[in-house]
Amino acid sequence: MNTILECINVNRSYGKIHAVRNLSIKLEENTIYGLLGRNGAGKTTLLNMITGGIFPDSGSIKVGDSILKSGDIPEDTCYVREKNLHFGGAKIIETLELASTFHPNWDWNYAHELLKVFKLNPDKKIRQLSKGMESLVGNTIGLASRSPLTIYDEPVSGLDVLMREKFYRLLVEDYAENPRTILLSTHLVDEIATIVERSIIIESGDILMDEEVETIRINSHLLTGSTDAIEQFSSGRRILYKEAYGKNTLCAIYGKIEDVDRVEARKCGVSIESLPLQKFFAYLIEGGSHVE
Repeated sequence: MNTILECINVNRSYGKIHAVRNLSIKLEENTIYGLLGRNGAGKTTLLNMITGGIFPDSGSIKVGDSILKSGDIPEDTCYVREKNLHFGGAKIIETLELASTFHPNWDWNYAHELLKVFKLNPDKKIRQLSKGMESLVGNTIGLASRSPLTIYDEPVSGLDVLMREKFYRLLVEDYAENPRTILLSTHLVDEIATIVERSIIIESGDILMDEEVETIRINSHLLTGSTDAIEQFSSGRRILYKEAYGKNTLCAIYGKIEDVDRVEARKCGVSIESLPLQKFFAYLIEGGSHVE
């Protein structure tokens, strides 16, 4: 699989605040990524560097075989921002017409279909839209652009549950027919758990984890049992989180558990459950430790 974009030890500071620290990631072609992190974790700064909006203080960003230079914008990349920069006096259709000029793979038939699905009046002006409707305009651009690299920053901001589910369903359906690299940046981890193929978890400008979602699922476990039993079973394992309540303890661990381990756990009176991605994310962030 070819690498479409790579960040190599990039750093970016704002005064004394280190927004991104020695960060390195690779984005492969035809893959859906989730960029996960709390608000203020450095996600938007990273996205702005990837798309040429700002330049790293140090390190480099490589697109294909070329290193981005200051002022460069990656070729045919669609960046759907959380805070859209659309001209407020323009109509929705005029905004789409402008966007289409920047994306050679733009699909007008699909764009018009999305306007109907999202119930967007093409003659309505951007300034008349709610936050959710603005998000839908941006998402229409992202989907219709068919760009080889499409990036969404908090794409469901302002949307209700049903419309969020509709957007994600359309995203997956269109990706299946028109594969490309998609990067979804969000703090709504559970909502994209079944969509993304690889998760990049960022905290305080640093990558805590860059791993296949299925690998995370297989290796994330929640243990409950008596404190002594948990201590015995978790010894030597990577502990993400531990909390005692009365004589019992809850413990989140990361690592492979074999059948023989499960037999041992039953003997010790330890219960093993799968750890939802949202919980894994929360425990990892709270612990602030890298998972190798």
